[in-house]
Parts: sequence; structure tokens; C-alpha cells
Amino acid sequence: MTPDPEAAAAPPTDQVAERPSFLKLAMRNMVRKGRQSLLHFGLTAVGLTAFLVLIAWLGRPQLPG
Repeated sequence: MTPDPEAAAAPPTDQVAERPSFLKLAMRNMVRKGRQSLLHFGLTAVGLTAFLVLIAWLGRPQLPG
């Protein structure tokens, strides 16, 4: 008699309930900290954009004029 593959692949439900995913924890933390999370996201977005623009400006081709 062969074991049921679906039963072997399914994780126990008590372990799933004990440990929420990192995504759920991050979303819960972001909701709790609201304004600070938005500020950090905005600063990160501005910093990354500025970095990419700087790299593009420094690496621009020098065309003969």
C-alpha cells in the first residue's frame, strides 16, 4: 500500500498558525508605525533614484561636439 502524497506534503496546521510569515509581520509593523514607515520608504525611494541618476550621469558617453 502506498502512502497518500497529499497527506505527506501538507504541513501540520498547528505549526503554520504559530509562525506568521515575514510578509505578514512586516505589514503589521508598517501599519503600526504608519508615518515613520512612509517616511523611510520615501527616503529610500529618493535616495535610490538619486543614486541611479548619479551613476547614469557619471557614465554618460562623451560624444564629440
